[in-house]
Amino acid sequence: MRPIICISLFLISFSGVSQIFSDAQLYQIDSLNAVINNPNSHDTSLAESYLVLSEILYISNIDTLKYLCEKSELIAEKSLLKNNSDKVQKSLRESLARALNNIGYINYSKGKIIEALDYFSHSLKIQEELGNKSGIANSFNNIGVIYYDQGQLNEAIDYYSRSLKIYEEIGNKEGAASSLNNIGAMHIVQEQLIEALDYFSRSLKIEEEIGDRSGIANSLTNLGSIYLRQEEIEKALIYYSRSLKIQEEIGDKSGIASSLNNIGTIYKKQGKLLEALEYGLKSLTISQEIGSPLRIRQASRLLSIIYEKQGKGMKAFEMYKLSILMRDSISNKETQHAVVQQQALYENEKNKTIDDAEHDKVLAIEQEKKAKQEVIIFSIAAGLCLVAIFLVFMLSRLKVTRKQKYIIEQQKVKVEQQKEETELAHYELEEKNQEILDSIIYAKRIQSAILPQMKVVKEYLKESFIVYKPKDVVAGDFYWMEQKNDKVLFAAADCTGHGVPGAMVSVVCNNALNRSVREHGLTDPGEILNKTREIVVAEFEKSEEEVKDGMDIAICSLEGMKLQYAGAHNPLWIIRNGEIIETKANKQPIGQFENPVPYTTHSFDLEKGDAIYIFSDGYVDQFGGERGKKFKAKAFRELLLSIQDKAMEEQKITINKTFETWKGDLEQIDDVCVIGVRV
Repeated sequence: MRPIICISLFLISFSGVSQIFSDAQLYQIDSLNAVINNPNSHDTSLAESYLVLSEILYISNIDTLKYLCEKSELIAEKSLLKNNSDKVQKSLRESLARALNNIGYINYSKGKIIEALDYFSHSLKIQEELGNKSGIANSFNNIGVIYYDQGQLNEAIDYYSRSLKIYEEIGNKEGAASSLNNIGAMHIVQEQLIEALDYFSRSLKIEEEIGDRSGIANSLTNLGSIYLRQEEIEKALIYYSRSLKIQEEIGDKSGIASSLNNIGTIYKKQGKLLEALEYGLKSLTISQEIGSPLRIRQASRLLSIIYEKQGKGMKAFEMYKLSILMRDSISNKETQHAVVQQQALYENEKNKTIDDAEHDKVLAIEQEKKAKQEVIIFSIAAGLCLVAIFLVFMLSRLKVTRKQKYIIEQQKVKVEQQKEETELAHYELEEKNQEILDSIIYAKRIQSAILPQMKVVKEYLKESFIVYKPKDVVAGDFYWMEQKNDKVLFAAADCTGHGVPGAMVSVVCNNALNRSVREHGLTDPGEILNKTREIVVAEFEKSEEEVKDGMDIAICSLEGMKLQYAGAHNPLWIIRNGEIIETKANKQPIGQFENPVPYTTHSFDLEKGDAIYIFSDGYVDQFGGERGKKFKAKAFRELLLSIQDKAMEEQKITINKTFETWKGDLEQIDDVCVIGVRV
């Protein structure tokens, strides 16, 4: 099962975070209560006092926060209707905007997403009218969190970026840290873990500078989530545990529930089911205590998986249903079932029966009175007849009503059974999908294992970078490196296709490269490609079906200031003194090819400061920009020339950022691999 990773987003709503009050805070609380209890206090002072008090007390009891903020809102709105001075009006509107923002936070934490968005938007409007940049940035950030939770990622990143820009302009470090954190979360969703790690680390650095303990805890949680995705389990556990300790110290119950769930996920992944169950149950208890649908859903989902692994099917299904219930609550979906409609129909028919009976009774009395005026005997007989008819009618109606009720009850049972069967089927389908996804993720782990570790790359190629961006979870592109006889061999390869098929071809081709060097002792790039082609073709010929897959590649051998290169479709670029020296590759792939010829090895004497670049075609073929066209080799040349004054790691950041900006909202069409080395 894929681990449940809880990313912490920042809602910047309050100035106070510590619940272990200092003497100064206790004195401030007493002062605020004195203002609130003074019948002569001005409305501006009252509204502000309720608001500040809420910002001191909010973590320990969110219901207290709700009461205090609504009190501040009510006082401010009433006072604004009076003919106050401009200064008083401005102060009241500032308090009102903050109160609305805080109430938005309360609704968000309770899973009332639409109400939260409404309060945040109302707060933003007032902040814009006041020209309060800090308040505007705060509202942008909070609205971004709402859109993120609803899966509207484009809207979320737009609001986060606008928020970060303003915070940096006004020098608000706390706000900038939270926006950096949230942008990092966006990169997590897009599986851009290196970029996410950078944003979270920048956020943590700022929070440690300003002593923001709540922010530090959130950033530690997010860094732990990245390490968990990278399968660095022990490192993830350390970060989660550090976050939990801080959250317990400041009394942040929502954060505690999240961290407990994350640690439970780690233990579950390690097979320590008893420990995982203990942490999951603690998380669920606290989540239910604070009434957070998001935290309840995370905890119940984890417990469902644990119970399933323990063979406790009913408990697993019970927790799964709870997670689905919370998911619907978070998404704000309302469902109306046929049972409700049938019950309403039953009640209507029942009431109609009673009304008809009353009406018939009145008619019987009237007829009886008329009959008495004519003949006593006739009236008695008519009365008895009417009573008999009335009884038959009532029995008939009662029978119909009972039949309807029986049908409704049967339908209700059937609907409930169908509902349970549907949920069970959905659960089983989700599990199957999860198994497939887990298999793909495991394939990614296998593929990651064949890639050289960056610390090894940096050991032999100190001034270098690798931009590696798979289109899917696994990739057809890969980078390769070997060290043999004082020569450093490195390559950028592009196998046929992408995703799972491309990844399978990449494993075959990577193995062929390794065998060419390790078994056959080759170090000349052209000879390595010749032998690699021979091995790949032999492997694919074992299949009963014809396999035409293969690989494009650029491979280099570096020894001191001597460089050798050979290529299959992919060229070599050397940048020297502001000019690009291009060496073209052989126009034949590593694979089946009609009339193949040996690959050519090109040799170069390098000069100090030369920059070497090899790459696949994914970068230049990416569609984007205002017109949705390809990036093309010309633009890539200009980009590389423009960044020659930068260190290689800075070049990597620029190349990656340029790609993401160019791509925009369009889909990445192919895997990307770019290698740069400076001598």
